[in-house]
Amino acid sequence: MGFFDKLKNGLGKTKKTINDKINNVFSSFRKVDEELLEELEEVLVTSDIGMETSINIIDSLRTKIKKEKIEDEESVKKALKEIMKEILDVAEPKLNLETKPSVILVVGVNGVGKTTSIGKIANKLVKEGKKVVIAAADTFRAAAVEQLEIWANRSNSIIVKKEEGSDPASVVYDAIEKTRELDADVLICDTAGRLHNKKYLMDELAKIKKVIEKELPEASKEVLMVLDAETGQNAILQVKAFKETTDITGIILTKLDGTAKGGVVLGIVDENKIPVKFIGVGEQIDDMEVFNSQEFLDAII
Repeated sequence: MGFFDKLKNGLGKTKKTINDKINNVFSSFRKVDEELLEELEEVLVTSDIGMETSINIIDSLRTKIKKEKIEDEESVKKALKEIMKEILDVAEPKLNLETKPSVILVVGVNGVGKTTSIGKIANKLVKEGKKVVIAAADTFRAAAVEQLEIWANRSNSIIVKKEEGSDPASVVYDAIEKTRELDADVLICDTAGRLHNKKYLMDELAKIKKVIEKELPEASKEVLMVLDAETGQNAILQVKAFKETTDITGIILTKLDGTAKGGVVLGIVDENKIPVKFIGVGEQIDDMEVFNSQEFLDAII
């Protein structure tokens, strides 16, 4: 099964939520008018896209309908998808890995699929011929290092680790040394994800960033935040919390398969102006792909 087919299957519940509701709205209306737009807005709000983003989309749709004199259902749907695509294409989804080495810092709360995402990205990079080092800097969570080691082995990456409870920034420092020693292409750093003690967590993140900036000032850097699509609107709040400490350059959206809340992608991008760079639709090592806005929208509308 190709990735687009996996995506279509995985987004089945989201499609049912959004597409079926949109079709129901059109079945009740004979003309494109203000009442139709209000009904469509309600559909978007109740599909986890979020209030603010839904209003923005319908405002743009209203303008487009007037400007292009749209009068039929298919043209409204087409215009709606075009507006959504503009929102999602806020920036290039491709990773910025211009230098050797480049650094990818991976952040996110516990339970969102951070470890598996690191393994899948490492696997993707190794398949592209890159040498990858992984820093196991989530030293606080029991078994986090062991889990990451399994994924590092699966993806043929090199892992740098210390015992549980070690200083995360020192793990990153050692990993930078190992990256230099091996002349590796990419260093991927895992980080802790406990939000119940936010200040402590964010201080650790700031410390890790400081080490990376000091040791590899010229390196291309990505800060990718992993979000679980199933958390819906809560994912938007998580981005806002992490943005206070670190400049997030991209989103990794996991667990899109089996959730009806895939519409949250639009709210996340619209409210934060951060692109989705990867999406995951399964547990296998190849079940992660660079985000393609057109394929995503074709799978849900």
